[in-house]
Amino acid sequence: MSLFDHKMKDLHTMLHNKEVKVSELVDESYKRIAQVDDKVGAFLALDEEKARAYAKELDEALGTETSRGLLFGMPIGVKDNIVTRDLRTTCSSRILENFDPIYDATVVQKLRDAQSVTIGKLNMDEFAMGSSTENSAYKETKNPWNLDYVPGGSSGGSAAAVAAGEVPFTLGSDTGGSIRQPAAYCGVVGLKPTYGRVSRFGLVAFASSLDQIGPVTRNVEDNAYLLQAISGVDPMDGTSAPVDVPDFLSALTGDVKGLKIAVPKEYLGEGVDENVKQSVLDSLKVLEAQGATWEEVSLPHSKYALATYYLLSSSEASANLSRFDGVRYGYRTDNADNLIEMYKQTRAEGFGNEVKRRIMLGTFALSSGYYDAYYKKAQQVRTLIKQDFDKIFENYDVIIGPTTPTPAFKIGEKTDDPLTMYANDILTIPVNLAGVPGISVPCGFQNGLPLGLQIIGKHFDESTIYRVAHVFEQATDYHTKKPTL
Repeated sequence: MSLFDHKMKDLHTMLHNKEVKVSELVDESYKRIAQVDDKVGAFLALDEEKARAYAKELDEALGTETSRGLLFGMPIGVKDNIVTRDLRTTCSSRILENFDPIYDATVVQKLRDAQSVTIGKLNMDEFAMGSSTENSAYKETKNPWNLDYVPGGSSGGSAAAVAAGEVPFTLGSDTGGSIRQPAAYCGVVGLKPTYGRVSRFGLVAFASSLDQIGPVTRNVEDNAYLLQAISGVDPMDGTSAPVDVPDFLSALTGDVKGLKIAVPKEYLGEGVDENVKQSVLDSLKVLEAQGATWEEVSLPHSKYALATYYLLSSSEASANLSRFDGVRYGYRTDNADNLIEMYKQTRAEGFGNEVKRRIMLGTFALSSGYYDAYYKKAQQVRTLIKQDFDKIFENYDVIIGPTTPTPAFKIGEKTDDPLTMYANDILTIPVNLAGVPGISVPCGFQNGLPLGLQIIGKHFDESTIYRVAHVFEQATDYHTKKPTL
């Protein structure tokens, strides 16, 4: 049995009972990475020397007042678009291949303050643009349940590392489903918090009105601990919300009696695999047995979410990625005779195909003559999508449906068909457009590949999501299953 099969609370108790040391937890992580990461490909960079030195420091602090926090000594992996001081941050792109940040993202600083140990940086789709982690400039990450399949994306490295037992928890980012979709594909728990719940300072921007950092873990309880640690208003991020951070752990009451669940008919409609539909209906029966009730509802504008998302996110990306020009940091071409050529060649050589595709789409949508027809219209539809959610939440506590329309697909199966690839996010994207929180928890298997149940809540009501997810988890055993590597 791996140490990481224990919950965070149990590991904390073991540390304080001197049954295990922080250095042993860190050893366990690096040992497992050495065993399996050549197959899985979750990590891009390891911080082994510093992590081991810090673990020894923490071993000496064990038993003192400073070691009381639950994240004390816990090994964690960080997605490679979250900046880490003196630890290379590339966003899995050639254009940042030599970028060593001089500061920490707010979430990383919060984890350092909680005395967790950063193990390394995790692979992703370049600049978080993708649904399979096949768009990384450096390596392909594989699904630990079947190495011929994708782990999802863009936080594929974050989900695969947890599923493979390399680290007990990771941080990912979610712009259109990039935490929840890989969590579903890899059979782990992934939460996208409410927009503004967690600071984005130090998250390399893809689409600033959609991006949100969140936790990936083996179980719901650990997820709540991790969100507790990284939440809160941040003066460095003007979009972080000045709202109180509740005690998420106190929400895990095991009681959903009287809870009202809405199930959108659009989430179980055309394009959703029959086995996926059945797993959701079976999951609803589990929650019914615990005292909840559910009814079918409609999110009528969700059919426009995919087009709306790709117009808005690509428009924001074209603006955000204009800073990568070879002048101040990152990759610079050797094949230019003048400044304009240097800009062009640096971006042509530094960005991958998917990033270029989205920059071009976004630049077109923002261009003179097309702005009103595309970008402005997409913003108006986004408002309608948000209003759909607001209307349902007047009468229901949570919305439930599948996280993805199918289980994971084979590596290489959809790389030549971007539109089919984009459709993988069709069930997760509306959550980002509305800014509400959503979690994916394991709810079944199809041909040995995990399936995910998506639970969506009201703005800043992660507590209710956790309560429902925890009750479902306690009544099932999907979260206890592990891949064999």
